[in-house]
Amino acid sequence: MASSSSSGLTFKLHPLVIVNISDHYTRVKSQSLPPPTTPHSAANGADALPIASPPPPPRVFGCVIGVQLGRTVEIFNSFELLYDPSTHSLDRAFLEKKQELYKKVFSQFYILGWYSTGSDAQESDMIIHKALMDINESPVYVLLNPAINPAQKDLPVTIYESELHVIDGIPQLIFVQSSYTIETVEAERISVDHVAHLKPSDGGSAATQLAAHLTGIHSAIKMLNSRIRVLHHYLLAMQKGDIACENSLLRQVSSLLRRLPAIESEKFRDDFLMEYNDTLLVTYLAMFTNCSSTMNELVDKFNTAYERHSRRGGRTAFI
Repeated sequence: MASSSSSGLTFKLHPLVIVNISDHYTRVKSQSLPPPTTPHSAANGADALPIASPPPPPRVFGCVIGVQLGRTVEIFNSFELLYDPSTHSLDRAFLEKKQELYKKVFSQFYILGWYSTGSDAQESDMIIHKALMDINESPVYVLLNPAINPAQKDLPVTIYESELHVIDGIPQLIFVQSSYTIETVEAERISVDHVAHLKPSDGGSAATQLAAHLTGIHSAIKMLNSRIRVLHHYLLAMQKGDIACENSLLRQVSSLLRRLPAIESEKFRDDFLMEYNDTLLVTYLAMFTNCSSTMNELVDKFNTAYERHSRRGGRTAFI
C-alpha cells in the first residue's frame, strides 16, 4: 500500500456519510452480541456453559454516492449493501436496485465507491473494489475505524484510491491513501449540532454539557492557534531564504488570511463592547427577576403563616 495518492483529486466528505456508517456498524454489532447470562443459569454451575471469548468486531459494507466536478469529488450520502463473505462480493442485484431508486430522487448523484469498517484495508477488499470498476472506473474506498482511541485527534476515517503500480515486474492495483476535508451544508450543521447537544444517557447535568461544549471550543481554538503558528514559522523561514519560495502556497495562505476575521479594528471593539454590555444587561435582568420571584414567594409564605396565627389570636395581617 502506497503512502499517499498522486491523482491530484480533492475529496470532500459530508458528515452524513460518517453518521450513516457509524449507525450501520452500531446496529450490526448490537445484533451480533450474545444474549446476556441470566442469574439462574449463572448460579447453576453444573449446567452453565463455558464462557466463550467475545466475537471479533463485525464489518459492514455499503456504497457512497455523490458528484464529481472536474478534479473535485464530493461524497454526499451512502447506503448499506449485503455482503457475501464466501465469495467476497456484494449483492449486485440489490446494488443496482438501490442505484435506480436513488437516480429517481437524486438524479445528479452517482456511485463514487464503497465503504467498510476496520483498522486497515485488507487483501479481500481489492476484490470488492475491482468488482465496482464497471460502475465507476476509479472508485473510492471509505474506511471507518470503529475502535476508540482517546489519544487520536483526527477523525477515524480514511479514504483510499486505487493506483496501478509495477511490483516485481507485475502490474498490480494497490490502495493509496488520499487526503480529504469535511464539507457541510446548513441542514447537516443543524443536525450535527442537535446531536452534539443531546443530553447524555447517564443523566449528566447541564453544567456537564456546558463544560464539554466549552472544552470543544477551547480545543478548536487551540488547534487553530497551533496551525497558524506553523504557517507563521513557515513564512518566516521562506522570508529568510531557508525554504524555497512557492507562489501557489503563498496564494493559498493569502486566501486563508482573508477569511480570518479582523479583530483589531475600531468597529470590532465597538461591536464587541456593545454585545458584551447587552449580555451583561440580560444577565442582570435575569438575576433581578429571580430575586423578585424568590421575594414574592417568601412574602406569600409569611402572609399565609401570619394569617393562620391571627385567626387564633383575633388579629389581622398587616402585610
